[in-house]
Amino acid sequence: MRGFWAWVASHACYTPLMNFAIEFEQEDDGRWIAEIPALPGVMAYGVTRADAESKVEALALRVVADKIERENSTMTEIHFAAA
Repeated sequence: MRGFWAWVASHACYTPLMNFAIEFEQEDDGRWIAEIPALPGVMAYGVTRADAESKVEALALRVVADKIERENSTMTEIHFAAA
């Protein structure tokens, strides 16, 4: 049976998945900054925490889309979670 399971493993579907943690900080002037440490330079300011979160997720999607296009790869799922 070992040969069978080795064959199954070598022919299994690989589902690329990306999970990104979002870190938040409120500035002294009241603005919020959201950052995704796993994607260098991906940070955004917002008037509210939700505004910053929305903007940083949109920026992250643009960065990931560019990476997918450059590397001619695929991605099936992308998840964001507040850290």
